[in-house]
Amino acid sequence: MRNKLFAGLALIALVAPAWAEETRQISVPGNPILADGDYYSTDPAPFVADGALWILAGRDQAPPDVNDFIMGEWQLLRTDDPKSGKWTHYPDIAKPENVFAWAEEARAYAGQIVQGPDKRYYFYAPVLEKNSDAKDRFAIGVAVADSPTGPWRDAHPSGPIISQRVPVVNDIQNIDPTVLIDNDGRIYLYWGTFGKLLGMELERDMVSPKGAEQAIEGLTGFFEAPWIMKRKGVYYMLYAGNKAGSTSDCTPAVYHACIAYGTAPSPMGPWTYRGVALKPVSSTTSHSGAVEYKGQWYLAYHTADAQGGGHFRRSVALDRLDWDDSVTPARIRTVVPTLRPQPSLPPSRNIAPAASVKVSNEPVPVQYWIKSLNDGITKVAPLPPDMWGSWSPSNPASQWIEYRWDKAVTIDGSRIWFWNDQPAGANVGVAPPAAWHLEYWDSRAKGGWKPVPGASGYGTQSGGFQTVSFPPIHVRCLRAVMMASGDDRSHAALAVQEWEVLALKAMRPSARDANRRLGAACS
Repeated sequence: MRNKLFAGLALIALVAPAWAEETRQISVPGNPILADGDYYSTDPAPFVADGALWILAGRDQAPPDVNDFIMGEWQLLRTDDPKSGKWTHYPDIAKPENVFAWAEEARAYAGQIVQGPDKRYYFYAPVLEKNSDAKDRFAIGVAVADSPTGPWRDAHPSGPIISQRVPVVNDIQNIDPTVLIDNDGRIYLYWGTFGKLLGMELERDMVSPKGAEQAIEGLTGFFEAPWIMKRKGVYYMLYAGNKAGSTSDCTPAVYHACIAYGTAPSPMGPWTYRGVALKPVSSTTSHSGAVEYKGQWYLAYHTADAQGGGHFRRSVALDRLDWDDSVTPARIRTVVPTLRPQPSLPPSRNIAPAASVKVSNEPVPVQYWIKSLNDGITKVAPLPPDMWGSWSPSNPASQWIEYRWDKAVTIDGSRIWFWNDQPAGANVGVAPPAAWHLEYWDSRAKGGWKPVPGASGYGTQSGGFQTVSFPPIHVRCLRAVMMASGDDRSHAALAVQEWEVLALKAMRPSARDANRRLGAACS
């Protein structure tokens, strides 16, 4: 009997899910759900099962100085009441290489779990094929399980159901699958990225193509992350939109994305762009999913708002999604992100956050973001929208950035953080300035702008703050004027991660951040 008992315990150990001993109960006061920097979570895919709301998520594992999607596993979050803040976290429910014999490790990209007609759960997962001669080896596999928590096994062991070779040859990166099981039992799969979205109908086995793949068009600015859903007979497609520019309703910076959406009268269209469901968040990527639970719709998305978070260390958030049924089709009201209660920021001499910004190269090239100049954030490995920049095919010899305050301020110092991808003196790419200086507005002076007197010196190194001090002056407008490196033929561009202006004494953030509207012109 004892031997049989030990044998039974050994069998349980073999089949028990990997997360069994790590499942944890958490209680959170708001977004993001996992915020302590222990587990980052990304690419949320919400669904309802067993009377609970679940969110499938990937896990970002990149170090803070690495700009790459290092994602080794998927995880789950579960709640019976989103308002309660009580969640169950299931870490590591699956790894690509453990589920799909044909998959490489460390690329657990955005997937979705749906319950099939047979009541089993199907997991559509984009992973890398380890033995493929395709130009892009991302492919979509399907796993199946009797429970959302697994164990998951390959539902199509012969290989992926979507790749650059199957079911037909294509040349896109085959990621971001989303699935709809319609009221009539028909099943539709959509996937795509980099501006290309495809769709097809599947057989009731959830893996076999029933019809040819079709290009999905009409979704203005589509970039990636499609999410299909249906409400009151209307088909909705959420997606990461990348229509960028100063007049765009989506995003001013091309590296960022909004969550846009379109509608259609049938699963394959025609699709019509309808607007923005979620404006850009703190991470450059934006990825969402929506679901109705107990009569209320919710939008799951990710941000960079967790402790130590970043563009490659993202965390899942959940907020209400509300509808405007006064129009047809019903409009999605723009979701307002919520955050956990934040600790008060310490007093600071930096009064730049209270200023509005003007720059010499407006409209700013869409890879950069003017708002990053005085957001108080610097990064070890920034992406272009983490800075202001001036790159163009023909760069001028100088550029300036300007702060305006509604009322005059007294200052005695400044700090600036330059960024470069080329060495000092280069005439291409982005290089540190050859020189720079501060000017302040004086309406009595000829031309208005005067050099700040008594400046201690202007360092030009990048990768850290260059500090300049000077005797106190009373100003309402301040400029940093930068001379680009280069020669008679061409000049390099310039870039600044952050520019601080220092008051004589520290102030509370509420005083510094009270007003960001554009002040009156100083010229």
